Amino acid sequence: MLLQRVYLQIYFQLSIISIMEKSIRVKAPATISNLNCGFDVIGLALNEPFDILELELTEKSGIEITGIKGCAGLSQDPDKNVVGAVLRAALDRAGSRNGFRVKIEKGIRPGSGIGSSGASAAAAAFAASHLLGDFFSPVEQVMLAMEGERLASGSAHADNVAPALFGGITLVRSYEPLDIVELHVPQELFCVVIHPECEIKTSVARGLLDREIPLATAVRQWGNLAGLVAGLYREDYELIGRSLVDFVAEPKRSVLIKGFDQLKKSALKCGALGVGISGSGPSVFALCKGGDCAETVLEGMSETMRSIGIVFDAYLSPVSGQGAHICQKIMPE
Repeated sequence: MLLQRVYLQIYFQLSIISIMEKSIRVKAPATISNLNCGFDVIGLALNEPFDILELELTEKSGIEITGIKGCAGLSQDPDKNVVGAVLRAALDRAGSRNGFRVKIEKGIRPGSGIGSSGASAAAAAFAASHLLGDFFSPVEQVMLAMEGERLASGSAHADNVAPALFGGITLVRSYEPLDIVELHVPQELFCVVIHPECEIKTSVARGLLDREIPLATAVRQWGNLAGLVAGLYREDYELIGRSLVDFVAEPKRSVLIKGFDQLKKSALKCGALGVGISGSGPSVFALCKGGDCAETVLEGMSETMRSIGIVFDAYLSPVSGQGAHICQKIMPE
């Protein structure tokens, strides 16, 4: 393995670019993180929405962002964009003197709470690794993507980027060293997401949280996280529902989301297993058993949003088994 790394570094330093493939398009999905009881350690991938990156490996060093579709407010300065942070980290760690040219298509609105920065960062890590000759392992790709999250929120967390890369439901067992566990996904588990038309910056939402929590609160939270993992493996939907309780973040962050209490009550009344804040918000998610229940919950939550006069987007999705992946290869002329 060491000899292979040395060879690859020499390969990059000579600026030899593969004649087979220089550019690809990569898609990475939105994600729901925390799942109430798993702050910063658990997340799941959705089928939609998603981000797409078109990445080209260049002979010229440096990072160039040539365009961003779907979000006019994002900077094309690579030092201020999560994609730039990930790509620069990839080149540095690979010892490459090459560069990247990238176009970004944002299908996930920034500040939505469903992993906007995480999807872009995951797509960048996956695409960079591929064009650099599959240089990075899956866990190393997560570490690269975490650099994007560090830029976006000030915290290099993996609960969004891990499912965005791997798909399914992932658990961050440890950050030092990084240890990602892919969890079982029950066949009938569906997700409903309501995204109010407003933005909550992750850094602001993190600032609301207590730096320390009482031991009794921590014990209750740990019990719910363990219960959720057990419920997933046993496909025990009742246990999943009982475990979707947050004693740490929701009490602090729910005040930022207008109509949160009404949304939660409506979803539970319609049969949702549990309801919570997706990431730092403002999106609110509900987990459901079966597509029919999810449709009913979606309609109930949507009616609640309409009744309080809030513009919103809505998504219904099973847990996606596919994380970041190539959606189109672009061959050199």
